[in-house]
Amino acid sequence: MVSEDLLDEAFCCDLDQCKGACCFSDGESGAPLDGDELPLLEEAVAVVWDDLTPRAQAVIREQGPWFKDKAGDAVTSVVGGRDCVFCAWAPGGMCHCAIEKAWREGRFHWMKPVSCHLYPVRLKKIGDYIAVNYDRQDKMCGCARKLGRKLDMKVYQCLRTALVRKFGEGWYSQLENAAEAWKEMHF
Repeated sequence: MVSEDLLDEAFCCDLDQCKGACCFSDGESGAPLDGDELPLLEEAVAVVWDDLTPRAQAVIREQGPWFKDKAGDAVTSVVGGRDCVFCAWAPGGMCHCAIEKAWREGRFHWMKPVSCHLYPVRLKKIGDYIAVNYDRQDKMCGCARKLGRKLDMKVYQCLRTALVRKFGEGWYSQLENAAEAWKEMHF
């Protein structure tokens, strides 16, 4: 079940403007995790340890790289109710995912949690279905909507690689067909 917002809303990540805000926004818990990602996250810690801040290292030593939130879901640990423990800070205040950085450099075999890759899309299991929803964040992603309008890019187009990673090429191809049909119905 795909939200119409994925097809309608303009969106293109603009890291130069937002500085990776989805990794360091306020909140008691970090990114949602799938059960099969937990051992990968644990494994990643040793690889990225030196890329992490001392405060993040302290949190990981105390509680680990993930925990179960109030709803009982596994999520990445956070530093001070704000930063994901895997934030790797670059000059100029840019936050990069330390795991993704290691992956891009060929130091680790896994990119990052799929929920991070998909953001601002969030998945929710509803019975036998997965709801694919756009989590509109005005404060954090206003610049992404502005760039998306400029480039005439929709959420699903911006997140093509992440959606294919999660659901496969065939699914994405069907989504593109649905988007074309949706566009014809509404214009």
